Amino acid sequence: MTYEEALAFWYERINYEVRSAGPGDLKLERMRALLRRLGDPHERVRCVHVTGTKGKGSTCAMLASVLRAAGYRVGLFTSPHLEHVEERIQVDSVPISHAELAALMSDIAPAVRAMEAEAGLPSPTFFEICTALGFLHFVRRRCDIAILEVGLGGRFDSTNVCLPLVSIITNIGLDHTAQLGNTPEEIAYQKAGIVKRRVPVVSGVTQEGARDVVRRVAREVGAPLWEVGEGAKGNPTPGPSPVRGGEQSRETARVPLNASEGQTSFSPPRTGAGPGVGLPRLGLLGAHQVANAAVACAALDRLREAGMHVPDSAVARGLASVKWPARVELVSQRPTIILDTAHNVPSAEALVRALRECCPVEGAKRVVFAVSSDKQFAEMLRILAGYFDHFQLTKYGNNPRCVPPEKLAATLAEVAPGKPFTTYATSAEAWSAAHAAAGVSDLVCITGSVFLAGELRPFVS
Repeated sequence: MTYEEALAFWYERINYEVRSAGPGDLKLERMRALLRRLGDPHERVRCVHVTGTKGKGSTCAMLASVLRAAGYRVGLFTSPHLEHVEERIQVDSVPISHAELAALMSDIAPAVRAMEAEAGLPSPTFFEICTALGFLHFVRRRCDIAILEVGLGGRFDSTNVCLPLVSIITNIGLDHTAQLGNTPEEIAYQKAGIVKRRVPVVSGVTQEGARDVVRRVAREVGAPLWEVGEGAKGNPTPGPSPVRGGEQSRETARVPLNASEGQTSFSPPRTGAGPGVGLPRLGLLGAHQVANAAVACAALDRLREAGMHVPDSAVARGLASVKWPARVELVSQRPTIILDTAHNVPSAEALVRALRECCPVEGAKRVVFAVSSDKQFAEMLRILAGYFDHFQLTKYGNNPRCVPPEKLAATLAEVAPGKPFTTYATSAEAWSAAHAAAGVSDLVCITGSVFLAGELRPFVS
């Protein structure tokens, strides 16, 4: 296959990032059948498996950054992408090349066609093919370890065929309710589906009901559980203490790191504790990233117990150098331009907190906003209206799930009466108007969707 032929074959498949999945659409039989035909590459990759409602991508990026700093060759599988589909599959921060993608798709395509020819076996989806592509790439590039981000939920996500060294569940909130359930407890049960028998699990879940679900599932399968954050109980072995914030500045957060023997690497300094390695910088903005870093470091301790050599100096370097585009990304100043992907209620709340803490401005605050129809966008608009002065409401052009800007305007008028807004037919027009209206002391933030951030990133970066 040529690269163009590989993309055409891939994009012919059902894509639940464009068309919402129904409750029965997500299952693992297709994924296992496809991987069998490819020699089960997932069984030859050591990995860390990460799910959650918010923070899972950032946590993956932190883990990959630290493990690279420790000298390992690290695969990173994330979704969706911002600008180019190759971003989803990386080795040591380098996306899969066009030639590699075409070569691997040439191997995958016959297996997919064989499945399509078999009676009763549905064709693999876009994301399942992506997952297979990732496993094959990590095997052929001889990765020491791969960090795998769940696409949707966990229990029936195609990444859940892996047997990880450690499973991670970041914080839980309401998102993808049509597929995962309408309560935090129901969603937590789907996320906890990645917990494997006797495989250590690190949880950053803080809501009481959802936390209880994770504890129950871990107990049922005999998985040792470490908890990070408010409400954490005692752990089966010395584990992470709750992390409560950290010194935050416009450029970086500083996060407590303590290397004392018998303690987790990531815990508040204690009187009389050993010297440790000081307060490393965190290269991502927002107090919520400190919580994500706590989860990542608790997972790194589990990897150390599994025999991986991850010195404290690598943890410090990796956290300081981590980059994760469009997550409260400060693109420029005067005016302050922020590119963000907040696409659900918890991430909208985290965005507003981060902007208040990290990006104080004297002038007006504008937001360019578009969102998918399966999100709780009324509540998102209400949260954002408590901070922003003017809304530039728009849509992105590459996904039919997008809410029309006129519907956003009507919803904003209901949840925040009198809040100024303007609607635009395209995201480029919305960005152009917001940027033109911004003075040097103003702030412009693009948020609401990964798809919006990816569409506008070429204009702002």
